[in-house]
Amino acid sequence: MTVVGLAACKRESAPVPAATGESPAQVTAPVEAPDAPVELKDVIETNDRYVVGISYPATINRYPGLAKALSAYTEAERAELMEAVEAFGNDKPSAPYELSLAFEQVVDTPRIVAVAADGSRYTGGAHGQPLIARFVWLPQQDARLTAGALIPDAKGWQAVSDYVREQLHTAVVNRADEDELAPTDRAALIKSTFRMIDEGTEPEAGNFSEFVPVLDASGHITALRFVFPPYQVGPYADGTQTVDVPATLLLPHVAPVYAELFAR
Repeated sequence: MTVVGLAACKRESAPVPAATGESPAQVTAPVEAPDAPVELKDVIETNDRYVVGISYPATINRYPGLAKALSAYTEAERAELMEAVEAFGNDKPSAPYELSLAFEQVVDTPRIVAVAADGSRYTGGAHGQPLIARFVWLPQQDARLTAGALIPDAKGWQAVSDYVREQLHTAVVNRADEDELAPTDRAALIKSTFRMIDEGTEPEAGNFSEFVPVLDASGHITALRFVFPPYQVGPYADGTQTVDVPATLLLPHVAPVYAELFAR
């Protein structure tokens, strides 16, 4: 049934006011109750098929909207784990599958709250899949600050991409020099890692979705610390990498509504 048809059916089935002098406008539909707030609690589950361990900051439930966002992220990652577990049917994996997540509140001011999520999901293989997420919450707006909303144009992401690439390229060259590799090995390492960096930092918001603000003493943002999980800008052995992009570079490209959050 189409939306229009469904709406028509609802109108036809609506109760007709009794002959009491009431107009149709005086007959109101029942008001739906708002969603109950999410209350986050640490989770520990262990059996012979899977292990789940999740920890939250003690103060996180002060921000119901943020708590709901963290809950949605956790449930999505848990669903991925359980899908892999259920694929065994009545059997069980040779080693328990595992979901491990730790949430840490890294910024807590009246205007900006930030939570870092770090962990892994193991569903077989040599090692688990790293889980890296960052949540920046604006309590006064009761909304999450996302990369796409913060920098809404392609020119801004090109500037961020150029800066981040330069920092990561320099770090790779320095590591190669410190390791005193043979010239051919050094050239191969730099070439392959540069390719990963360039692909993982294409100038679009999705490649810079995980970030936390770096604040000065007055609570203004002096830089954004962009976080890159293993494989995005380097091999697994390089681990999670970060680059701080200064406010002076960001401000010309920040959406005006968020400009006051930054130091000048």
